Amino acid sequence: MTSTQTLPDTGQRERAKEERRQRIVRAARNLIRETGDTNPSMRLIASRAGVSIATAYNLFGSKQAVVLAVLEDQQNFMEKFGGLEAKNPIDLVFAAHELAVSYYIQDPEFYRPLWRALLDSSGKNDASIVPPERQAKTRAVWRTVLLRAQEEGYLDKEESIEWLERSLTHSATGAMLSWATGALPTEALLPSAGLGYAYILSTAATPKGKPTLKKRIAAYKSSLP
Repeated sequence: MTSTQTLPDTGQRERAKEERRQRIVRAARNLIRETGDTNPSMRLIASRAGVSIATAYNLFGSKQAVVLAVLEDQQNFMEKFGGLEAKNPIDLVFAAHELAVSYYIQDPEFYRPLWRALLDSSGKNDASIVPPERQAKTRAVWRTVLLRAQEEGYLDKEESIEWLERSLTHSATGAMLSWATGALPTEALLPSAGLGYAYILSTAATPKGKPTLKKRIAAYKSSLP
């Protein structure tokens, strides 16, 4: 038998791992929808998914991470993000923002209690319980888009892409927390968060980028309730 025959099929193992992960996320989502309980036990989630509780913990690390995965549905977001089309990199930033927020505004009765439960159960803000590898992956996507905007002349090349991305993240997180606690109505979530993005990017915009951002600001302002 050759060495290649004895080596495990890494690709197959990774696919099986992702399939189990998706089963756990679906199980948690279905349990929450069926029972209205935003804090199901990890044992119950694992049982519904048909995996051991050890597998659930190995894949996610904590119950809060499972709930976060239900909130983000990141695999689906990344797939849809890859198919987004826009006239320029600035418009792509807002297309991605609107895609991310669309999950919440389409089903606020489901997602808003989940955000509250996640915050209440952790006692921390949402960013603190996001696994580092997920943070890195998400930030890399946003920084790639911002870097493209910079390279194509929409953003000043002297501006720090890292700090622009961080500022956008903090702004969006603030809007989400206001929405989760009920301070921001659902119909105001998209334009409010979008305005934050537009104002931040305006500080780094070149003459080429400013007209696009002015249009965004005007559109979001007109959409505010």
